[in-house]
Amino acid sequence: MDCADCSLHVQRAIAALPGVDSVAVSLATEKAIIRHDPNRVGMDAIRKAVRGSGYEVVSPETLRSTAQPRTSPRALLVLGIIAGVVLLTVAAGEWLGWVDDINAWVPWPVALVLIVIGGIPVFRNVVRAAIHGQVLAHTLMTVGVIAAAAVGQWASAVVVVFFMRVGAYIERFTTERARRAVQDLAELAPQMARVERDGTEHEIPAGEVRVGDVVVVRPGEIIPVDGQVIDGQATVDQASITGESMPVEVGPGAGVFAATGARLGSIRVRTEHTGEDSTFGRIIKLVEEAEIHRAKVQRVADRFTGYYLPVIAAIAALTFLVRRDPLATAAVLVVACSCSFALATPIAMVASMGAAAKRGLIFKGSKYLEALARADVLLVDKTGTLTFGRPVLTDVIPLDGMSAEDALALAASAERYSEHPVAEAVRKAATDQHVAIEAPRRFEAIPGLGVRAQVNGRVVTIGNRRLLPAEAEHPAVRQLEAEGKTPILVVEDDRLVAVLAVADESRPEVPAALAAVRNLGVRHIELLTGDSERTASALAHELGIAFRAELMPEDKIEIVKAFQREGRTVVMIGDGVNDAPALAQADVGIAMGAAGSDVAIEAAHITLMREDWWLVPLAFRIARRTLSVVKLNIGFTTVYNAVGLSLAALGIIPPILAAAVQSVPDVGILVNSSRLLRPGRLHPPSS
Repeated sequence: MDCADCSLHVQRAIAALPGVDSVAVSLATEKAIIRHDPNRVGMDAIRKAVRGSGYEVVSPETLRSTAQPRTSPRALLVLGIIAGVVLLTVAAGEWLGWVDDINAWVPWPVALVLIVIGGIPVFRNVVRAAIHGQVLAHTLMTVGVIAAAAVGQWASAVVVVFFMRVGAYIERFTTERARRAVQDLAELAPQMARVERDGTEHEIPAGEVRVGDVVVVRPGEIIPVDGQVIDGQATVDQASITGESMPVEVGPGAGVFAATGARLGSIRVRTEHTGEDSTFGRIIKLVEEAEIHRAKVQRVADRFTGYYLPVIAAIAALTFLVRRDPLATAAVLVVACSCSFALATPIAMVASMGAAAKRGLIFKGSKYLEALARADVLLVDKTGTLTFGRPVLTDVIPLDGMSAEDALALAASAERYSEHPVAEAVRKAATDQHVAIEAPRRFEAIPGLGVRAQVNGRVVTIGNRRLLPAEAEHPAVRQLEAEGKTPILVVEDDRLVAVLAVADESRPEVPAALAAVRNLGVRHIELLTGDSERTASALAHELGIAFRAELMPEDKIEIVKAFQREGRTVVMIGDGVNDAPALAQADVGIAMGAAGSDVAIEAAHITLMREDWWLVPLAFRIARRTLSVVKLNIGFTTVYNAVGLSLAALGIIPPILAAAVQSVPDVGILVNSSRLLRPGRLHPPSS
């Protein structure tokens, strides 16, 4: 497809089919996403409709087998030098009068052959579009070529055709460059897999691996499936999924993802998801589909291009009626190119979303990227988002002459057989501090209250305020509660010998990451949690943000709606499971640590593939930079085309120069949008 009109023609042809509910065609990715009833319309009918609009549907297999090499920047540079030399030559020729001499010296049949040979790819598309009642950006340029040739300006017509081809080459390079990050990501997909079947290993195409198969991965190989390690140890580079540069150690029971690489060690993996159903497959699909969901600014640009060509035709007609100058009229038709308007937004969006995906940030659509750029309210869940979602032992306060080490040993021994998360936190702290844990002789779990056990011949009771109300009046207990922690009372026989405390551990990078978000323009940040007022208050005070506590999921939705009714743009960050309703209601829902989670990826508009809060300000920065680049692209293109049209209509720019300069906006868009391919990092490198 050559321009926005091309994609609109294809879109209308498919949309006219009975049984098609919706269709969106992307010029930048050259793909269509269609929602249809397969009982009323099938792929054969869709292909026929596309063919009827003058285009062809290419299957992924055909695309891979006939893939063209990427446009080389070096070739583009050489072409640019040649184009510059030609431009300087013809400009000097215009000034010195050589063009008229060339027109007189070169026989018109020779010039006609050069025009036809050079313009065949462009003219073929124009004729094909005309047969189907379509007008393209190149249609106007073709009319300009005909107009120049009709008045005997053969040299001008030849040079116009040359610069039409140069412009097409630049546009192709521009779109390829924007898609580069997405293409690089897709090329990480594994092609082969080593599978154990009938007691032997077989190397088969990755697409033939079945759920339940055992896949063998050796050092230096790419893991071809999502699954669970059943044997072996390996160091795995998960950058393609999480964007994290540091490899992770995996062993039996650990989950691994397709398209990640085993650097050291060998593992056997039981397959759980393959191909498009794997986490990597879903990421690729989301990134490829993301540009289809157009941002508001992109929809405005698309509508503008629909009116642009008729306006240019009218300006050309008016130029001819007023000035009676065929060359000025031809220059107007040649200098006006709607492609730059069509590319201004999607090129930037595709570049940003592809680059973000390589860093573990998945945007579901460009409209969410634009909304994030305009956001002024950030609402944050607590458990699993600001915190790790697991209790850790924070305090050991010995009483009645007992040492801290003895108190921890006593508590861990009494909790040895408990499965409660608090008991796990106590035992982990004892293990980390190399404190011996005894086996109790008797053990009783008291649901919702605590445990009772016999340790070293003494009865030890460990519980909360409800189990031990009298002991809970100790000043240490009230102090811990004031700090937002959960006190654990340790009673030996009838004596309170220690007070322990656990808390949900906060993510250490959160305070600095929230400060970075504020610096990016988000002024209102608020904690929404179902936890108690006391716990929420302590965390919010630590982070310097507002809070609302003891909320149900429906309460969070109402808070989001209340901000939206005020005209605010709301971002909600959660874990993507219990916060799914609020994530969906927000203008932008962000799910933390969504790697491997179907629920999180489906619930949110943006997914952070690893649990790293520095991805949040990075997402805001990418969004704001992208919107800034889009506005600059559109502004530059608008001003450039307005100036070019004015100069052409006044006869200041001849057709030759008009053809040369009509591709300049594409180059400007490419250069400006290329900045988005490297969003960078906001946090300091790991030590």
